[in-house]
Amino acid sequence: MKTLVIGLGNPILTDDGVGVWAARRVEQRLQKSAGADVTVTEASVGGLRLMEMMVGYERVFLIDASLDRDLPPGSICRMDLDDLAATSPPQHLASAHDTTLVTALTAGRRMKMALPDDVIIYAIAAENVMEFGDRPTDAVAAAIAPVAEAVLNELQLAACGLEVDHGFA
Repeated sequence: MKTLVIGLGNPILTDDGVGVWAARRVEQRLQKSAGADVTVTEASVGGLRLMEMMVGYERVFLIDASLDRDLPPGSICRMDLDDLAATSPPQHLASAHDTTLVTALTAGRRMKMALPDDVIIYAIAAENVMEFGDRPTDAVAAAIAPVAEAVLNELQLAACGLEVDHGFA
């Protein structure tokens, strides 16, 4: 299954880079297992541009910081597009200058673009996305490895045709 993993964020804005760091960890681990049809990339875009990146993939994992103040920093939420449509999106899945990812995907499908039906979002509750810093806060840093492992587990289980028990909210 042609799969894309996108780490979203800006790695020089403290916790905002958590998606990028988690995706880099996924990529490092994937390099050790040849033959996977998985592309890992980084982006700091949302809406229409993010949707365009997904064209031609059957499954996409998005990893992003969440500004949900109801969750303690470092909390991990696993969502699909239905969950995303029902909540306020993580940091980079919406933009004041663009449309939401859900709206962009709907428009792309109406235009008959080859977009994935399987979009999985890992959102990590951020503590600080406003200050410059090349390292996340401790609580958010502690979530990087578990999210990367969760994505890798889903990739491995899907390759074997097994169901995923992700264990996150």
